[in-house]
Amino acid sequence: MVAKIFIDGEAGTTGLQIRERLAGRRDLEVLSISADKRKDQDERKRLLNAADIAILCLPDDAARESVSLIDNGTTRVIDASTAFRVDPDWAYGFAEMDKGQSDKIANARFVANPGCWPQGLIATVRPLVEVGLLPADFAVTYNGISGYSGGGKQMISEYEAAGSAASHFMPYALTFQHKHVPEMTKYTGLAGAPLFVPTVGDFAQGMTTFVPLQLGQLAKVPTGRDLHAAIADHFAGIRDSFVTVAPYEEIAKTSALDPEAHNGTNTMTLHVFANDARAQAVLVAVYDNLGKGASGAAVQNLNLMLGVSARESLAA
Repeated sequence: MVAKIFIDGEAGTTGLQIRERLAGRRDLEVLSISADKRKDQDERKRLLNAADIAILCLPDDAARESVSLIDNGTTRVIDASTAFRVDPDWAYGFAEMDKGQSDKIANARFVANPGCWPQGLIATVRPLVEVGLLPADFAVTYNGISGYSGGGKQMISEYEAAGSAASHFMPYALTFQHKHVPEMTKYTGLAGAPLFVPTVGDFAQGMTTFVPLQLGQLAKVPTGRDLHAAIADHFAGIRDSFVTVAPYEEIAKTSALDPEAHNGTNTMTLHVFANDARAQAVLVAVYDNLGKGASGAAVQNLNLMLGVSARESLAA
């Protein structure tokens, strides 16, 4: 049976990437809305209700509107906005978050695709909180750098228009009110919000994230190898995972932390670096903000919901 897929917002950055990844699939039919009817609510409603799975690549309010237009009991939804990411009625679409998460996604009617920034934090911190190496009330800070495509069409056009005059390193969200913080807090298992400072770099896509840890604050101080083992054990038990954990190394630098290293793929690589004598560590994640961070994750979730290989249409 050929599944009908409607991408509501297919002209946006994430929508275009999803459409590109689905090209050539024989197990599905992508329903498309003509350019002159993208704001026609009746036509959008018709396509949303005709789809087996609707993928929403829209701002939050528009995503909520699209969900409200579905008046049948069968259309399933993957939403790429922040509108439903902490809603208990929606499955969170980070398939590697827990051993049972891919099954939750596969069986869900409503799936909230995760944000790009939260995944690096969740992947590194949640395993440590779960096994008690970090207490839930530990004060976590989180930073990193992402390509400008994460800002959507407006930021892409601004950077490309600026050329060599574009900012090479631009921290933002300096009021610490970033829209990703609620899902970061909920899915890491932390009791309080992390201090999050994201940065945009002068490159199109890719990202590297960092969680620095002052472990000396803990009553029982874990070593770097303890941290690495807990994270590696977590992901070793997850089937069809796109998340890999690099071997533990005591090195001063490595080219593996290049934010563009996994561009065009759905891969995420995690690293642990530590100085045990100083009781300090840093947890690092490298992935494509448009791949595992957005459209790649959406296609992975779509595959799970369709019951096909999680790797269909996805480069590892």
